[in-house]
Amino acid sequence: MASYTPKDHMFALCAYGESAYLEECVESLERQTIPTRIILCTATPSDFLDDVARRHGIEVFVNRGPHGIAEDWNFAYAHADASVVTLAHQDDVYDPGYVEEVLKRLNCARRPMICFTDYYELRRGRRTYSKSSKNLRVKEAVLAPLRIRTFENNRWIRRRILSLCNPICCPSVSYVREYLPEIPFKPHFASNLDWQAWEMFSRQSGGFCYIHKPLMGHRIHEESTTSKVIGNDNGRSREDLDMYLKFWPAPIALLLNKLYSAGQNSNRL
Repeated sequence: MASYTPKDHMFALCAYGESAYLEECVESLERQTIPTRIILCTATPSDFLDDVARRHGIEVFVNRGPHGIAEDWNFAYAHADASVVTLAHQDDVYDPGYVEEVLKRLNCARRPMICFTDYYELRRGRRTYSKSSKNLRVKEAVLAPLRIRTFENNRWIRRRILSLCNPICCPSVSYVREYLPEIPFKPHFASNLDWQAWEMFSRQSGGFCYIHKPLMGHRIHEESTTSKVIGNDNGRSREDLDMYLKFWPAPIALLLNKLYSAGQNSNRL
């Protein structure tokens, strides 16, 4: 079994522009029940980001190389000097017990690659949990097999889960670097780069550790990257189909893609 301590964890906060929610995100990282480290990574340096970082004592790293979601996430991942890394998204929030629960869960696992949690949605300042969201209920149902810990290292189980949809909330994921590729995200997709990463990880030897608790909040708003990509129906649908084709023959992939595309409407305001 692993033995990860608070010193082994770091939040790498990915930020750009001037998000109205950045301060709330930073404060949620600072309120963790156990001490952890935070860095801020950006490809759009500004006085706004410098001011937030300075007031909270956070070191800033600027990506001056190739830009894009995958490149920016890889940059943040590479600059997090820790064994366990959480890529925090600037609009989201983390419950105080997030890091504590993740480390506890990792320390019960064998060769853990990632650890992720359930989540709630933040819509216009209100929290929406699975009991009020069909989208969240479906994702929790798809992930149900991973509640059984003997299945977390089973490649067949996790690939069957990923073959149905992308039920893993990217900002809820903590990455265990020693068991993962040095470059976890491939610059192929605008939206599904996380699903693509899970598919790549799922082929490897190691565990997908699932915490069946909503320990972070994913914000749904018009300026979020997810909402913008979903607004481009053709682009998102094409990416979804590319993912389904990794698991299924074309006729089944096309059918699943139609069903999955209909479910994306829950990410619209």
